[in-house]
Order: sequence, then structure tokens, then C-alpha cells
Amino acid sequence: MKTPARILIVAALAVAVIGAVALKKGKTPVESKPAATAAGGEASKPAPATGAKVPKLIDLGADKCIPCKAMAPILEGLKKEYAGRFDVEFIDVWKNPDAGKQYGIEMIPTQIFYDASGKELFRHQGFFGKEDILGKWKELGVDISGGKAGAGIVREAPVAADTRPRESVCFMCDENVGTKTKTLVKGESEQRVLCSPHCYFIYFSSIVGADPKAAEAKVSVTDWASGNLVAATGATYLYGLDSKGRPTIKAFADKEAATKEQQASPGNLLAWDVLRSKELATRCAFCDRAVYPEDACGVKFGTTHGHGCCTHCSMGVAARLKQDIEVEAKDGLTGEIIRVKTLNGMVASLEPATAIAWFGQKKGPDGQWVSAGCFKQGFFVNEANLQKWLEARPAMTGRQITIAQALADKMKLTPEQIAKACKLGECK
Repeated sequence: MKTPARILIVAALAVAVIGAVALKKGKTPVESKPAATAAGGEASKPAPATGAKVPKLIDLGADKCIPCKAMAPILEGLKKEYAGRFDVEFIDVWKNPDAGKQYGIEMIPTQIFYDASGKELFRHQGFFGKEDILGKWKELGVDISGGKAGAGIVREAPVAADTRPRESVCFMCDENVGTKTKTLVKGESEQRVLCSPHCYFIYFSSIVGADPKAAEAKVSVTDWASGNLVAATGATYLYGLDSKGRPTIKAFADKEAATKEQQASPGNLLAWDVLRSKELATRCAFCDRAVYPEDACGVKFGTTHGHGCCTHCSMGVAARLKQDIEVEAKDGLTGEIIRVKTLNGMVASLEPATAIAWFGQKKGPDGQWVSAGCFKQGFFVNEANLQKWLEARPAMTGRQITIAQALADKMKLTPEQIAKACKLGECK
């Protein structure tokens, strides 16, 4: 193949991937902008009257450009879901280049928002997610609700107080502390009570700049045989698996007792340093916390597979790595699979489309709402499942949000905030 021909092919592929095309002779494609100016600004061009009696969204793109193809199911879904509240129209400017000139389009995809009278309100260049489109209508002051009340569960006060004694509640995961797995971390003024050695390693990985040797010298675990507390570093651990493949850890002050228990409960006998190595081997790709894959969300970025320690942290991987991701999460109630794909920091696809997020929150010392931590977050295939999940957690506070909002919240974080994410005393 001759060099000029090869260059032409590469250039054509680049245009298809970027989704940008100059529609005027001699016009150089420009970089996509997250938002263009409203009608009357420099980016606005006179557009044909839409004749609409309801607001209208026109998306100008092409059926073969990558971001345009990602927009297609979103537009189709909006057309069906919001029929009668706003119109949705797609125009292929590669097949109809005159339309591109008519609307003053310099890049695809471009979305133009019109009010019911046909007046242009706003235009956006590049991929635009469903929730971002709906949010833009709201920002523009256009009511597309059709008189429907806004859905969503908000719980700003507990339905019932948590009356469990403090020493029986795990500091990290908020679960009950068993008498045979209780783990303590001695602090300067108080002890951290944890439900298991595993939660200790989550705790340890949540401390900024923690020194392993100094930290583990303060840790005590419960001897499975006697129920007495012993130094964590000197214990022997029976490391097994439950029926779901999740690790089980039993600590023993005496190795012979551990060997005897091994006959009834198969597993491997490990020293503390080997246990530490195994427990810290898998980390959250967003906040770097220790995590079991069985508890985590799967996250794919490029050709690499990783984990998010919770549903919201899985969204944060896109922000930390600054690249598109695919997430596979489980419904917090039923375990049903929820799949999310992102494009340019926005949700490109969601399966099932009814899936929602719970943002667990609590009031901080200053009265402001802050995150209640990774263990208080979740995705659900629908609101009914979230409601059932909350019924079993009467002390939980927070609010229902869209999965797109969960992603958007993470994308707003600065590098400094991401570095402190989920760290003790830093998580906001």
C-alpha cells in the first residue's frame, strides 16, 4: 500500500473514533466542549423552526461515529419514556450534510435543546448521557415531568435508633461482632472494635501513611478455642473458604488447637505475616482499601480487570484513572447483576435501565451531610428492592440517587480529594 493511501485511511479512522467532523469546506474540526453557549452566543447558529408544541431535543450525528452510536439507545429510550413531554429527533449529517450546515454544526454529535416555541436554549458537543440531558432540561428551567412527582427515597432521620451496645458493633462494617472473631485495635484514648481480622485489614488500609509494624503491635484477636484476647502477631490462623468462596479466618493462640480444628474445618494454617500478605493482595482500584473479590464490584478499564470495594468506589475508578470503565455490580438485596458502561465520564449504558443507587449519608460534626462510608452504599435493580433493603436497616440514613449521579459525584473530585477517598477522617 502506498504511503499517501495509508495516511488517508488512518485519518479517516481517527475521524470516526473521535466523532468529530468539519461540515464546512476548509473548516478544521475543533475539540469537543463539555458545554456550548446558549442561543445568541458565539456557538449558536440560526436553526430552522421546529414547530414544536413541547420542548425538543435534536441530536445531530452519524450512525457510524463511536460516540454517536453510544447516544443512539439513550435517544431511543428518551423518545419512548418522555413521549408527549419533549420530542427527540436524530439527524445523520453524514447522510444529510445540508442539515449540518443548516444547524451550524461543526462537530458530531451535537445536541440542541429547544423550548416549546422553537427557541434554541442550549447546545452541547460530544457524548451526552441520559441523566445529563434530563439535568440540563431542569437547569434550563424546562419542566419535562408531565406533572409527575419526583421519585426517590430520602431518609434524613433513622426510622429506629440503633440500640446495640457500641462494643458489639464493628467500627468498619457496622455488622454485629461475634464472640469468637472479635478484633481490637488499641488507640491512644479508645479501642476500635472490629468484627474480624479481615475488617482490621480494611481498617489498616484506610489509614493514610500507616506503618504496618507499629499498627499491628496494637492489634488483638480472639482465640477461637478459649475466647480470650491474644496478640495478633503471635497467633496461628486457620484460613478456609465458605460455601460462596469467601475466606474464613479463625485465630488460635495455640498451634495444636488450630491443627485440631483443621480436622473438622479444612483450611490452611497461616502465620500473621502470610495472612497479612493475602488480605492486602486485592485492593480497590479507587480508594486502595483491602477487599475480597467476592464482596467487590468488577471493574474493567481498557484490557485490565480490577475491583471496586463498593458500588460508588467502582464509579470512582473512572475519575481516578481518567478513562472509560465497565462495571459489574450486584443488587444489594438480591444479588442480581447490574452493568454500567461509561463514556467521557458519563453513563453510556445501564442494564437494567431501572437500576438506581443508594447514597448512604450521615451528618458530620458541623451538621453537613457526608458519606456514611463504603458499607452504606449500594446499587439496586429497582426502587422496590432498595425499599426492602432499607426496611432491614432502620437506622440507615441517606438518599436515593441515579447511577449517573453517583458517577458524576466522583468525576467532580479533584486529584487531592481522590487521594484521600475513603481514608479515616478524610472521607466526605
